[in-house]
Parts: sequence; structure tokens; C-alpha cells
Amino acid sequence: MNYFLENEEYYEKRGSVYGYDDDPARWALLCRGCLEFVKNFPEWRPDIIVANDWQGGLIPNFIKTEYENDSIISKIASVFVIHNLSYQGNFDHRYVSELDYDDGQSAIPAITDPRLSKANFMRRGIRYADVINTVSPTYAREITTPEYGELLGDLLQERRSRLFGILNGINYETYDPETNPYVEYKYNADELEEKVKNKKILQQKFNLPEEKDTFVVGVISRMSDQKGIDLIADVIEPLLDNFNFQLVALGTGDSKFISFFNELDKKYKQVATHLSFDNILPHTIYAGADAILIPSRFEPCGLTQMEAMRYGVVPIVRKIGGLADSVKDHTSENDPGTGFVFDNYDKFAFSGTFMRAYEIYKYPKVWREIQRRAMRENFSWEKSAREYEKLFHRALNQFNQ
Repeated sequence: MNYFLENEEYYEKRGSVYGYDDDPARWALLCRGCLEFVKNFPEWRPDIIVANDWQGGLIPNFIKTEYENDSIISKIASVFVIHNLSYQGNFDHRYVSELDYDDGQSAIPAITDPRLSKANFMRRGIRYADVINTVSPTYAREITTPEYGELLGDLLQERRSRLFGILNGINYETYDPETNPYVEYKYNADELEEKVKNKKILQQKFNLPEEKDTFVVGVISRMSDQKGIDLIADVIEPLLDNFNFQLVALGTGDSKFISFFNELDKKYKQVATHLSFDNILPHTIYAGADAILIPSRFEPCGLTQMEAMRYGVVPIVRKIGGLADSVKDHTSENDPGTGFVFDNYDKFAFSGTFMRAYEIYKYPKVWREIQRRAMRENFSWEKSAREYEKLFHRALNQFNQ
């Protein structure tokens, strides 16, 4: 059952969920409202409250301070889930003056207090939660380092005994090439011949030359530096000039990358783009493409590689965060892996790995085995849910110590 906190000014009258100057007040109200609801609703009392990202970061803080003597709330454990550490509030945490710095230990300012806009909700969630979780095991380790800790690495190191990582999952009913209504020719890991027919559908949809043996590569992404789009921009033109493949790009984001892909589309007949949000076209691309590019600068989890693998699209990824946890590198015919992986964030490593995939594609038997292994990986929420059950028991154990 779902419950909603109603407030015309802060919620109902807004055109979108995020992006307002008073977001700190809106999320502080939601956090406080959640706890007041639990306190005053005797029919149901949770053992654990799961708070997500900076928007929910005040919940653990409130529980351990404002409600520490409350007979109801003080008995509830908290789990704080970090989906992306780089988002810490309505300000750039990398450029905070000494006067505005929030150590996370002072009292939470009132909703009408201007100081609330400088409070670091992410820091407070990390500091006060009984257990902290991120969306992949590798990301959980990375954020304790200076390179990926976003200035919270020291605090996360202090609390590393309570820090865990569980890989996100995908909906296996929605992302199923055997049943998805947007897949023209249904297929599975044992009938990959049908997937080839979907390549023609994809090429027709994007007005690309209909060539069934051409290597078709997809990009389905938020167009941002985090997603490694700058690496793609660095290497894609020399690759297009020298090798025979097609590129289909879908997504929206930073204007500099939107402009780049627009120009690329005009320049090359083997490039097609759709640079706006669409929730149907990804299925068409997954069904028809051979490989997908995900060269992220950092990646807490990533879902695109899981969705692509479910459709037998071979991921070309950087070994970072959730990508490292979900894609196994192809090293030989005896160890075909589930994709192609590179380590260093530079154009040479990326282009070299692209070429490895391009050359292996010429050997259909080997490529099919990589596809099958990718399709048989288990990224279902059922698997992740079992890990969350263990995490919740840890949270209760920590709380009761």
C-alpha cells in the first residue's frame, strides 16, 4: 500500500519532481512527515525505514537526534541507500565555503531557515544510518577512495563496517525478447537466428542501409560526461572513417553532446540518432543491435548493460562500478565472457576494446556464445531481493547492538 504526503505548495503544484530552489525544504518536510506518519499511525509500525539518496538523508539524522527519546521512532532501524554519491543537494559540494560547510553533526535547520539549503543531506544520511548500501559491490569500495568519494570518502571509510553494495536488478518480464510487444521477431538464447531479422527492422526504423552482416552498435544513454560520452566523441569519427559499422544513438542530456551527435548524424550515412526521451525505441535497438557502448567515467550500477545483455546485445564497457560487477571480459574462445571490458579512462583503451569486439564479431560462432552467456546471466530483482533481505537483518543486528 502506498501513502502520500499532501502539500499543495511543495508538491502538487510543481511541474516536476526535482529542480527547484526550495528542494531542501521540500525533502526535509517529506522526511519529517514520513516519521510523523509512522509515529501517529498505530495500525502499522515498520522495523526498518529505507531512505534513498540525499533527498531521504535526513531520515536517519532525525531518528538519531530529534526522535532519540521517542518511544516509537527510536525503536526503528534505518538503511540509507546511495544511488549516486555525486548528487549531494542543491549545491555543488566541491565548492562550498568554510562558512557554509556542513559537518553533518549540528542540529538540522528549520524548514524556513536559509541554512537548510547548505545542509549536506547525503553526509547526514551516511553519518547516522544503521547500515549504508550502494547499488553495486564495486561502487561500495570505490566511494571510500579520494578519486570517487566525492569528498565523503573519509566518512565512508570511518563507517565501512556498515557499508555494503547490492547490484540493482531489472524487470525480467518487461525486458524479455520472447514476449516483448516491441520486438518484431521473438527470440531467446537458443534461437538467436531470429534476432538477426530484427536488425533489418532497426535499420528500417532509423533509415540506415539494410545490411544484415554489418556490425550495428548502439548508444542508449544520458548524454553526459559521467556516462563517458566524451570518450565516444573522441574516438567515433576515426572509427567510422576506417571501419564498416553502423551507429544508433538514443538519449538526451548535455547540449554539447546533443550538438555533437546531431552533426555526426548529418555527416555519416551509417549513423542515426534520436536525441530525445523515448521508452519504446530502446527495445527496438536492443532487439536489432549487436553491441552497445557504455564507457562510463564512473557508474554506481548501470542498468543499460543488464537490459542489453537480456536481449543478447554485447556490452563494451569500462571496468568501473556496477559495470565491473555485471560484465565479464571476453579473453578467449575458452573464456568467452559476456562482453568486452577496458580499465583506463582514455580513448586508446576504449578504441582498442571496440576493435576487439569488432574483430570478434567476424567469427559468428564465438560471437553467438558471448551472446548466449550474456542472455543467461541473472540480473532479476528476485536475486537482488534476497541480498536486501540479508542487508535488512544486518541493519537490525547493528541497531540492537
